[in-house]
Amino acid sequence: MTEMSPLRRRKIDDMTIRNLSPATQRSYLHAVTKFSRYFGCSPDRLGLEDVRAFQVHLVSLT
Repeated sequence: MTEMSPLRRRKIDDMTIRNLSPATQRSYLHAVTKFSRYFGCSPDRLGLEDVRAFQVHLVSLT
């Protein structure tokens, strides 16, 4: 099993504090994984313009 990154651990902790269901947490983590894979780097290296570019990409798929 691989070690969890500090960013992922923090995201899970934040979602737990907000009392999000396990299914919602999995969904959010899956979305962040797709976002990160699209750009080929860790999400902590991406910014607001990258979020916008990813949203444009998602809209183009429909």
